[in-house]
Amino acid sequence: MEGDFYRKPRKRKLVAALRKKLFNTRRRALITIVGFVLLLYVLFDNKGIIARVGLEMEKQEMETKIEVAKEETKQLQSDIKTLQGDKKTIEKVAREKHGMAREGETVYKVKKD
Repeated sequence: MEGDFYRKPRKRKLVAALRKKLFNTRRRALITIVGFVLLLYVLFDNKGIIARVGLEMEKQEMETKIEVAKEETKQLQSDIKTLQGDKKTIEKVAREKHGMAREGETVYKVKKD
């Protein structure tokens, strides 16, 4: 029966309790405001964390494009070497891409609908 006469402690709302704790003196209020401003500056400045993450993602995309371009360059260089030395390959490309024919041959083109 001893505990029946005491009031149950109320739970303070989180925001009210935090506000009271952070702003109970001028010094704490000043430190809190300055800290909040610095946090915003670090996150959202041109050189901040969010800008850095965006730049890192852009860098990854560019590196991927560079790798694709390098592979394409290697393929094209191998095609150049093949075309420079092999007469059969040159003839094949001339016939397929440019519709060329040997003397006396007739070229028929089929239209696809």
